[in-house]
Amino acid sequence: MTNEEMLCHVDHTQLKPFATWEDIEKLCEEAITYKTASVCVPPAYIKRIKDKYGDQINICTVVGFPLGYSVTAAKETEVREALADGADEIDMVVNISDVKNHLFDQVEEEIRTLKAACGSHILKVIIETCFLTEEEKIAMCKAVTNAGADYIKTSTGFGTGGATMEDVLLFKKNIGPGVKIKAAGGVKTKADLEAFLNAGCDRIGTSSAVGILNGEAAKGY
Repeated sequence: MTNEEMLCHVDHTQLKPFATWEDIEKLCEEAITYKTASVCVPPAYIKRIKDKYGDQINICTVVGFPLGYSVTAAKETEVREALADGADEIDMVVNISDVKNHLFDQVEEEIRTLKAACGSHILKVIIETCFLTEEEKIAMCKAVTNAGADYIKTSTGFGTGGATMEDVLLFKKNIGPGVKIKAAGGVKTKADLEAFLNAGCDRIGTSSAVGILNGEAAKGY
C-alpha cells in the first residue's frame, strides 16, 4: 500500500487542549499537501480554518469530547454550532456511563438524535473501547447501526488505551453493512496504518501519519 493510499484514509488530528493556531495551520497545510481525508480539530478552530482554507480541507471536529457525559441537548447544540461554523464531519463520544449502566436504548437514542442534527454530514461514534467489556462493545455496534450513524470509532486517544486489532475484528462481525470503522489512538507506525486499513478500517485517526510516513518518530495521538 502506497503512502498516498494510506493518507487518503487518515483524519489528520490535533486535539490537544493547548493547541495553538500555529499548530492548527501546520496541520492544515500538511493535510492539503498530503491529501488526507480530513483534519480533526477542536470546535473552537472550525470557523478560523474555514475562513482561511475554504473548501481545500475537509473539517472534522469532536462533540462531547473526550468524556462523553454531556447531556444530549448540549451535544446536539455542539453539532449544530460546528456545522454552522463549517465542519463537514462530527466525531461524537457516547455517554460511557450510560453504556456501563447498560442503558443501551438511551445511548442509541442519543446517537439517533445527533445523526438527525448532522443530516447528510458524516457522524462517527466514539465508544471508547478501553473502558468496555466485549458485551458492551457488541451492544454499541448494534446501537450505532440501529441509529443510522456512519462510523463506529474505537477511541478518543485520551483514554487508557487506543485501537486494537481485536476490537476492529469484533466491530466487523457486529456492525451493519452501512457502518464503517475508524481506528484511533495508538496508531504509531506505518505497519499499524497498513494493518488497520487491511483489516477493514475506512478511517484512521492519528496525529502521526504524515510524520511516520516521512520517516519521523511518532508522537501524540
